Amino acid sequence: MNVVLTPDGPLDAGGTLARYHLWGEDPANLIAGDVFRRVLRHHGRLVPYEVRWRGPVDDARIVVHVPGTEAAAIGAAATAEVRRILGLDFDLVGFYRMAKADPALAPLVEPLYGLRPTLAPTPFEMLVGSITAQQINLSFAFACRARLVRRYGTPVRIGRATVWAFPDAARLVRARPRELRALKYSTRKAEYIRDLARAVVAGALDLDALAAAPAPIVIERLTALRGLGRWTADWFLARCLGRGDVCPAGDLAVRKAIEHFYGRGRTLSEVAIRRRAGGWGEYQNLAVHYLLAGMRRAHAGVGGGT
Repeated sequence: MNVVLTPDGPLDAGGTLARYHLWGEDPANLIAGDVFRRVLRHHGRLVPYEVRWRGPVDDARIVVHVPGTEAAAIGAAATAEVRRILGLDFDLVGFYRMAKADPALAPLVEPLYGLRPTLAPTPFEMLVGSITAQQINLSFAFACRARLVRRYGTPVRIGRATVWAFPDAARLVRARPRELRALKYSTRKAEYIRDLARAVVAGALDLDALAAAPAPIVIERLTALRGLGRWTADWFLARCLGRGDVCPAGDLAVRKAIEHFYGRGRTLSEVAIRRRAGGWGEYQNLAVHYLLAGMRRAHAGVGGGT
């Protein structure tokens, strides 16, 4: 089954998906050339699919290929997941109109044109990844996450490639702390992942219901769990739920980016950063994404790319 998606607005598919290999291997989200591969969990089934893209940024076409099935429900579920992964529901055109009046964002639009934030395919995967990334650099976090996926996930063949289904809560609830420590997780992070999995399996944390909840409720319910603080909640709102009016002001990289572009050599408090981000309104999420990408460009000393 093939489904063709036409983005509303520009899309740099390669640049958008670069996060899945920028800091290391992600066996649950494989990129090889112009092909992206992943496994969909659909009512207990593991269904691999491929994504290819073609055409210019302003007229991109996304082809989602689900081999060996004609089930409309599976095709729809895979397509919905791809829309999330490519950030297709973000209003990039509206953001660019706003960015033209911002002295820091305006110069970033042309070199990063079509770049979109990727949204986590599933809430559980997002939260496990957030716990993994707490207080360590992204390269080490990606390596830990890759080991976790290979240890507890399920390998699925698609063509000549093997992609791993991200482990679900029922699998990780049975993981022993010493096994997670062997994957280079700290003792506390191992406990946090187990606690999260237990809460999901027991129904104490309903991730589907959380997706529809107002931001204050999302923050309250996530931060009630051990190991999940405001940093995790903000990123969950931004990069899982795709809320536009969110700025993870407590994130070190976000703080450095905003200080770089707006601080004039000053150190900004978290309150000042939230105040600055508030001026972007519903485009805070996109603005943060572009500022972070702009910082990577500045550090790399390049004239383009992300």
